[in-house]
Amino acid sequence: MGLLPVAWQGAAMTSIGIDPALVPCRVLPSGAKIPAIGLGTFGSDQVSGEDIARAVLGAAEVGYRHFDCASVYGNEALIGESLQAIQRSGIRREELWVTSKLWNDKHAEEDVIPSCRQSLRDLQLDYLDLYLVHWPFPNFHPPGCDGDYHSPDAKPYIHEDFMRTWRQMEKLVDLGLVRHIGTSNMTIPKLRLVLRDARIKPVCNEMEMHPHFQQPGLFDFVVRSGIIPIGYSPIGSPARPERDRTQQDTVDVEDPVIVRIARRLGVHPAVVCVKWAVQRGQIPIPFSTRNYLANLQGVVGEPLTEEEMRDIAAIDKNCRLIKGQVFLWKENQSWEDLWDLDGEITPA
Repeated sequence: MGLLPVAWQGAAMTSIGIDPALVPCRVLPSGAKIPAIGLGTFGSDQVSGEDIARAVLGAAEVGYRHFDCASVYGNEALIGESLQAIQRSGIRREELWVTSKLWNDKHAEEDVIPSCRQSLRDLQLDYLDLYLVHWPFPNFHPPGCDGDYHSPDAKPYIHEDFMRTWRQMEKLVDLGLVRHIGTSNMTIPKLRLVLRDARIKPVCNEMEMHPHFQQPGLFDFVVRSGIIPIGYSPIGSPARPERDRTQQDTVDVEDPVIVRIARRLGVHPAVVCVKWAVQRGQIPIPFSTRNYLANLQGVVGEPLTEEEMRDIAAIDKNCRLIKGQVFLWKENQSWEDLWDLDGEITPA
């Protein structure tokens, strides 16, 4: 796979691409800069690994430098070929930000470092910019399972166990295999404990965030704690697995406020969701095999007005789409038990 030339007009956008220098960044305590939009690489069950690898290549051609990966997506080896092609084109490794994640069945102390090394081999990289614990639960579920699946070996969040995993994450930094470590799908009570006990603090927390699920409490806590919020499903996850769909789910891109703003700007409503995320202060990681340029153009184009930001803040419906019910550890539990809604970690 080869890269097509990207045409520039100084620092301005063209019909082909965006100058990466125009893309805003978030700065970590280390001084490292994360591009404020990334390309997600979870294709659910609707997009092949080859299509995702091509999307990574195409996204780099038009100006993306941030790619959010995970071992459980099953496509890192294909993405690794794209990352090699990107670097052969003249884009230096230091210009890229590549994230991967530790999957739930690799939380054991002896599995963390080997799992990271496998992701590095697959991605054909010497180091990761960011490595996340994908979920705080060490609970495995088979690919393609339905929402009623429960592993007989599933466990609740046990902080002492999580910290044993986290100590291995810290060793990855010490070994130089990853530059930064972080969390994903955490709650305030869990994060409080990790921040209290960690030698190396999480620099990012990846969590579901979109206009209909803004998580203001968790968002504010993360920001106050010096953690960068990364938002997955930023346009409402239209390609999410069937098990994560319920009749009560709402559709962000059909919201009248989002549609009205999109008409003013002459863009797709999804672009408005991405704009809002970046202006709010989070890093969206939308996945697309076709519309990634429009999302990038939206980030560097005309901003939303203060009134439009207030209007979007007012349409939060607290509609969680990725409920995580396959990680429950007891029969007759509700998915709400995963999310510590009463401010306390749900006991075993």
